[in-house]
Amino acid sequence: MNWGTFYAVISGVNRHSTGIGRIWLSVIFIFRILVLVVAAESVWGDEKTGFTCNTQQPGCNSVCYDQFFPVSHIRLWALQLILVSTPALLVAMHVAHRRHIDKKVLKRTGRSNPKEVELIKNQKFQITGALWWTYMISIIFRIIFEVAFLYIFYLIYPGFKMVRLVKCDSYPCPNTVDCFVSRPTEKTIFTVFMLAVSGVCVLLNLAEVAYLIGRACKRRGDQAAENISKESHGLLSQQTWLTIFTIIFVIPEENSNHC
Repeated sequence: MNWGTFYAVISGVNRHSTGIGRIWLSVIFIFRILVLVVAAESVWGDEKTGFTCNTQQPGCNSVCYDQFFPVSHIRLWALQLILVSTPALLVAMHVAHRRHIDKKVLKRTGRSNPKEVELIKNQKFQITGALWWTYMISIIFRIIFEVAFLYIFYLIYPGFKMVRLVKCDSYPCPNTVDCFVSRPTEKTIFTVFMLAVSGVCVLLNLAEVAYLIGRACKRRGDQAAENISKESHGLLSQQTWLTIFTIIFVIPEENSNHC
């Protein structure tokens, strides 16, 4: 799989993300994609050929390997990265739709010159309104996928530790045979590292959710305060004009009647 192309696609959302979102994307690329491509794939490159059992019975090695390693770590992590990263495309689709609408408006108003189109193309959208909801939904999906894969990984490989020796008695093995795993310590280290980074990504996503909710609440509070200020200013203006009207017209009339 071409991870460079995959990163180029999801990095298009980077300019419309929060600061925490940009950190999350950097963690995805540096500590997950690069580690998976540069190191982990080479460590697990001989996972099946290096899995040997002390028997010559045909098919025993393959059956025992499938029993203890039903899904390859590399393929599981690759699928996890794809599913965790694709919700970011929701934001990209939303932004593309907004730009398409803006271009339509320009064409209707007769201002579709190259300069205006370029400004729309490079426009950075604020995370408010419908885009806020799209962004929030994408983060929630990322959290769900991360947690789901951590749970699946725990079900398949409880303890997250790569053992050196496993005992297998599945057919067609003649009896209980000993099977040896290649590079168990190295694989354990990479497994713990990848799972720890996945946990960090979950924390970053939760922090971004809290940040977005806090910023939305602050924006609503500021807007409410501004509305109250405008109402107070309007009432004050009405009272001021009423006082001026009273001084100019009502009081002199009362004085003349009194005389």
